[in-house]
Amino acid sequence: MDLFLECLLLIPVGFLAGFINTVAGGGTLFTLPALIFMGLPAPVANGTNRIAIFVQTVTAVRGFKSQGASMYPFSLYLGVSALLGSLIGAKLAINVDDVLFNRILAGIMLTMLVFMLFNKQTDFKNLQPKLTGAPLYKAIVIFFFLGIYGGFINAGIGFFMLLILPYVNGLSLLQSNVTKVFVVAIYTIGAIVIFALENKINYRLAFILTIGNALGAWFSSRWSVKKDDKVIRIFMMVTILALSIKLWFF
Repeated sequence: MDLFLECLLLIPVGFLAGFINTVAGGGTLFTLPALIFMGLPAPVANGTNRIAIFVQTVTAVRGFKSQGASMYPFSLYLGVSALLGSLIGAKLAINVDDVLFNRILAGIMLTMLVFMLFNKQTDFKNLQPKLTGAPLYKAIVIFFFLGIYGGFINAGIGFFMLLILPYVNGLSLLQSNVTKVFVVAIYTIGAIVIFALENKINYRLAFILTIGNALGAWFSSRWSVKKDDKVIRIFMMVTILALSIKLWFF
């Protein structure tokens, strides 16, 4: 596939992923299948995607900060915990067979589809932040295991974080999103190191995908988006269903 076609496919997919990842989660459900569709083995697609995720999340952190939104140092504590977990998860991902990886991804995508269909919207209006003591320690432990999952595949991890942070730490939607992108930026460093040492990154495609991811993250981090946007939800559900069927059977 020539450079023009690679850009034509990956930059729009990256933009969509960066936008969705920043306001909620699930962008990897689009970028991983796209990279696999372009012929990359599953571990290489997984590693390549991490470069874009890192730049996207750093861009989102900067975008949020430019609007006065920060959860430091709370997000740093969770990020370091997730970083340790990501080293384990990334190592596991490298040794997974391509067919098994594709089916795991398909299963995760279908799980996210069910979640999107039946999830009740969280009421973020009456929450009180709990950033110290037992809630903090509980979150640190939980985010270590989230880091393992993030290091392994990362797909849909934003959904999990947006479920956990309001209930465990009483964070609003904005605070949860700010924390989420910072944590992902930190633990993705560990995943990149593991994939790079194993030569599982296609840097050319990573660069192209990164352009789209960064643009999407910058735009969404500076734009007020309604979480219950029906058009985006329907589009995501249809696309996720189609891609999961493709990954499972082909």
